[in-house]
Amino acid sequence: MKKIVITLLCVAALASCDNKSSKRILTDSSGRINNVKVVVDKEQWQGLIGDALRKVLAAPVYGLPREEPLFSIDQIPPEAFSGFLRKNRVFLRLEKGDAGMIVEKDIYAAPQTGITITGKTDQEIAQTILKNSQEIVKAFKEQELEENQRRIKLSLKKVDSLKESFGVSLRFPTAYRYASENPDFFWMRKDLKRSGNMNITVYEVPLNTLDRDTFTIARIVRMRDSIAGNSIPVDDGRFQTERAFSPFLQKTEIDGHFAWETKGTWDVEGRYMAGPFVNYAIRDEKNNRYLVLEGFIFSPSQDQRDNMFELEAILRSAKLK
Repeated sequence: MKKIVITLLCVAALASCDNKSSKRILTDSSGRINNVKVVVDKEQWQGLIGDALRKVLAAPVYGLPREEPLFSIDQIPPEAFSGFLRKNRVFLRLEKGDAGMIVEKDIYAAPQTGITITGKTDQEIAQTILKNSQEIVKAFKEQELEENQRRIKLSLKKVDSLKESFGVSLRFPTAYRYASENPDFFWMRKDLKRSGNMNITVYEVPLNTLDRDTFTIARIVRMRDSIAGNSIPVDDGRFQTERAFSPFLQKTEIDGHFAWETKGTWDVEGRYMAGPFVNYAIRDEKNNRYLVLEGFIFSPSQDQRDNMFELEAILRSAKLK
């Protein structure tokens, strides 16, 4: 009987070891923000598939003064996709099979989002890419937003005054400083290494400022031109929404609250100063207000995509009391 018990215990121990060894220990992922590794051979990259991938992943970012792609793309032949290259945080690869798309998490590293597109022919694969364009962009953007917020957490600035004045907390790096702390308008600024700056503003307006009728975009433009225009000092001009192009407006959600997301270009009337902005008007019905969070950049002649993405990551970290 004793021999049988010992044997059973040994079997159980071996099974336990096997279960432990079956759990993979993933290394940390790596890569620059908004950089996608595309695993595709040279012929496919130069044909229908490459055209479809560039149309989706390299589409221009709305609201930037100069055209910049949604993602920077590195084309990698399948035989080279191993080792360090597999640790990239976001990647897309192709496989032969029935037409479809699979989004997988933490395959070779963590955190990681990998997308596999399948099809029987190059034409079918290209069509699948175009058909699922929104889902592809959304999956990669969510991963990169999460990574940006993780990096921001490494060096957070204490912002108790925002909670006291507006009942909101924001996670942003210590590199930002307060440019203005008025009771009804907060302005934070970060200087860029080469030239220019990144900015965050916080204020609130009554619900009926935006809820009176269906002309929401016009009311948001009027709101920001009035409040920011009066609160952000500019020599020989006025900070305002650029008039030539209508801003992009869509519905979103922040901290469980409905919000209007507005993206466009600001300028200074009568001067050659302009840049992109992203504005979130968060509906806070309990407090009869819209809490308005905005990020904008002044950085002439420089790429601004990733800086704007940092601002978006900060603003989307908002927590309302």
